[in-house]
Amino acid sequence: MSETAVVEVKKKNEALFSKKNKRLITDPLNDNNPITIQVLGICSALAITVQVEQAVIMGVSVLAVLILGNLIISLLRNLIPSRIRIIVQLVIIAFLVTLVDLALKAYVPAVSEKLSVFVGLIITNCIIMGRLEAFAMGNKAWPSVLDGFGNGLGYAVVLIIVAVVREFFGSGKLYGFELLGDPTSGAETGLYAMGYMNNNLMILPPMALIVVGVIIWIQRSRNSKLIESH
Repeated sequence: MSETAVVEVKKKNEALFSKKNKRLITDPLNDNNPITIQVLGICSALAITVQVEQAVIMGVSVLAVLILGNLIISLLRNLIPSRIRIIVQLVIIAFLVTLVDLALKAYVPAVSEKLSVFVGLIITNCIIMGRLEAFAMGNKAWPSVLDGFGNGLGYAVVLIIVAVVREFFGSGKLYGFELLGDPTSGAETGLYAMGYMNNNLMILPPMALIVVGVIIWIQRSRNSKLIESH
């Protein structure tokens, strides 16, 4: 059997979750995170991380669009003319985002209203366009699905971490549930409860940037491979 034939057989017998495929999921969670390493999708990290619920919904939305977008582009990659590939990618992303937006309005209208235009802006999210162009256009369906899942998960994890910090220290809540109590409760009776006074600084967009910066610092301090040498 020729060397080429051996390579082809190995490729056909490659496990669904081989070491190479697992890295498509794990790398975006650490060494190649789309927000903290590639510095993409920062706008949503600043705008919608005031509450954990918003961050979770946005993370799940981007995750779904990334997985389905990567899958569709991978299946059509040999049929898409090179000169119009960006247009095709944008049309597919816009279609998927429209479906996600309609689903949010139908099942979680309150959160959909809070997210406002940021759901529609998923269409221009550099993470999605980057993965479709850089990965899905050159790889088969299954690796493309894993790549979309990994990058979507990496994006969602950072969003949720930032939202947890901002909501907890900003209002003493997590996912809308009161954890530290409202210090103004009982004011009408003169009996004030022990609680947490809201820190309005935490709900301002600059604080989201600071929290992301702290995450980047922690990540790079724990992983010497991410430290740039000059």
